[in-house]
Amino acid sequence: MTVESTTPVPKRRTLKALPVLAAGGIVVLLASLSMAVSVGAVSVSAGTVWGVLLNKLMPGMIEATWSQGREAIVWDIRFPRALLAMMVGAGLGLVGASLQAVTRNPLADPHLLGISSGGAFGAILALLHTGLFLGLLTVPLFAFFGALMATGLVLGVSRIADATSADRLVLAGVAVSFIVMAAANLLIFLGDPRASHTVVFWMLGGLGLARWDQLIYPLVILLASGGWLLSRAGALNAMTVGDETASTLGIPVARFRLLVFAVGALITGVMVAFSGIIGFVGLMVPHIVRMLVGGDYRRVLPASAVVGAIFLLWADVVARTAMAPEDIPIGVITGLIGGLFFIWLLGRRR
Repeated sequence: MTVESTTPVPKRRTLKALPVLAAGGIVVLLASLSMAVSVGAVSVSAGTVWGVLLNKLMPGMIEATWSQGREAIVWDIRFPRALLAMMVGAGLGLVGASLQAVTRNPLADPHLLGISSGGAFGAILALLHTGLFLGLLTVPLFAFFGALMATGLVLGVSRIADATSADRLVLAGVAVSFIVMAAANLLIFLGDPRASHTVVFWMLGGLGLARWDQLIYPLVILLASGGWLLSRAGALNAMTVGDETASTLGIPVARFRLLVFAVGALITGVMVAFSGIIGFVGLMVPHIVRMLVGGDYRRVLPASAVVGAIFLLWADVVARTAMAPEDIPIGVITGLIGGLFFIWLLGRRR
């Protein structure tokens, strides 16, 4: 048997494995959602969780055998929190994968590039100094513009310092992140001391403020921006090869890179507005996904969304149960796991 006749076999096996991986991802996601809603200071059985959900979606379909207190815990507290965790994890996974493609940098991440810090700066500015003069949209809008400002600063610093290499771009992002966080700390210092404790949520990350009436904002941004990124998966594949190759394929490299950064800033800013700074999700998830499905962004992007949602669901479970009944800020959990993953990744690259 010749070599040529044997080479397509791994590809066929990979293609056959993709539906299995997709179905497995959905099953794990639903199981993780059920677990995230079930566990806590008050344990609720999985049957009660899905019974409450069905009863809310189709009233009278099943007989309610649970107490009003447990229904309130499941529907009013834990389900919004779990859904927000899924949206934030999916959004950060998409942003991380996209940034790694357009920068050709495996260490690119909205946290390391200062985008998350910019979003936190905007949220703190709205909460402590401007007030909610635009209603519930004030904090998401300010967080988006803060993230966009940080993105512009990173690109400006990298251009001024001629930091065109992948490693130097990350260093520029880290420098901008420190500067923006210093400015955010100054806003806290100058703000009302009685209200400053509320912004600790945005500094450490948390999902405890999730509410049904506010989930529409991150959901719309995630669907619209994520849909656009998925539609540009082919261009992201070309960008991973190099700017010259992408240009020969008719892609306006500079404009496309700026568009991806802007969309990434939009997703990150809105997610930060509702969850605070949650680091390293965008760094870890795309690497894990590429080990499972390969490097084609038509598979990497949707898989990053699913794996990111699963990861943040379980991180929230750990945050709620490790020191129950107290909640550990979820940014502490992701920071610990992400730091260890970062060290492993550096050793693997070496």
